[in-house]
Amino acid sequence: MNGKVAIITGSSRGIGKGIAKELLEAGAKVILNGRDETRLKKAKADLMEVSNCVDYYCCDVTNSIDSKKLVDFAIKQYGRLDILINNVGVSSRGNVSDCEPLVFENVMKSNFIGSVIPTIYALKYLRETQGSVVFISSVAGIRGLPGLAPYCASKMALRSLAESIRIEEYKSKIHVGLIYVGITEIEHNKESISADGSPIVLDDRSGKKAQSIAYVAGKVLRNIKKRKFITTLSTVGVLNAFLQPRFPYLVERLIIRASSKFKERSK
Repeated sequence: MNGKVAIITGSSRGIGKGIAKELLEAGAKVILNGRDETRLKKAKADLMEVSNCVDYYCCDVTNSIDSKKLVDFAIKQYGRLDILINNVGVSSRGNVSDCEPLVFENVMKSNFIGSVIPTIYALKYLRETQGSVVFISSVAGIRGLPGLAPYCASKMALRSLAESIRIEEYKSKIHVGLIYVGITEIEHNKESISADGSPIVLDDRSGKKAQSIAYVAGKVLRNIKKRKFITTLSTVGVLNAFLQPRFPYLVERLIIRASSKFKERSK
């Protein structure tokens, strides 16, 4: 990672910030991204204790002009781009029958379109470095789950995008990574979108056997170093990824049986 340049979207806190810390410790140069400049400034200040090779660009990556400016900023700062990590995203809660249509639109825009647009502008530079484009997905992207339909759909879409890019850029030797993240610890006051479109604060996950941000970040770094395609985190995720294509009806029955427990854990 020494000397490599990385853009991490949605990195003012949480998993994105954790990945930035891992990359900086490994010798990379990092451009943080988010829409909240106050959070970005704080994240940069925190990470400067690890390395001074960190900067930020505040913008909305669902906007094509902003995404292009983000990539251009990295090139202007460092003259190259080796890694793009598409981490930006938002979760949702609520059954389909209760959801306002705008919830689906907003979640897809953030989680899917917010990964597509920066990737489009980054690919020509990643060809030059035979670099990596990584998509942070979720075990909820392996199969549809109750109460999470917009989120599941957006994360499933990332797989088809990643598969297409792998084939299209095969001769360019660009590494494409897809990370299926399990239940991960969250920062205080992290929000999700409710069925009516209003924000809701997620419960603390300290008692839910959540994986640490540092653990997830380490696995992302390993995916890049090993140039793996899919990395699935958590035992449940690995089991689901194995069973779903082989025994989909069994997986469905298991989820139905555990639906009440599942809803409680996803709060």
